[in-house]
Amino acid sequence: MRLSYPSNIKIIFIPCTGKVDLIHLLRAFEKGADGVYVAGCLEGECHYNRGNIRARKRVEQAQEILESVGIGGERVQMYNLSSSEAPRFVQIAKEMTEKIAALGPNPIKLASDRKAA
Repeated sequence: MRLSYPSNIKIIFIPCTGKVDLIHLLRAFEKGADGVYVAGCLEGECHYNRGNIRARKRVEQAQEILESVGIGGERVQMYNLSSSEAPRFVQIAKEMTEKIAALGPNPIKLASDRKAA
């Protein structure tokens, strides 16, 4: 089964979502990402015990920070799915792309584009 997701999605593979740090999420926005989502194991099924729970907390922290600085916390999300749920991964990718398109470009990127012009 060959499934396709939006071409503007950049996938970064890591052994466990527990390795995703708050700084990684925020730096993505600093570098111009319009949105970020973390796809981790189903809760309670993490191969590294509680990595996905740690990742969810970090995503929530990033949401709070992005909301407080006016970028919008909804630009970063966490999803839990198993490796056998490829159709769900594609659905999430499409939904997230639509959500971010509706929100518009990252305000940080817009500000830096204005400075460059």
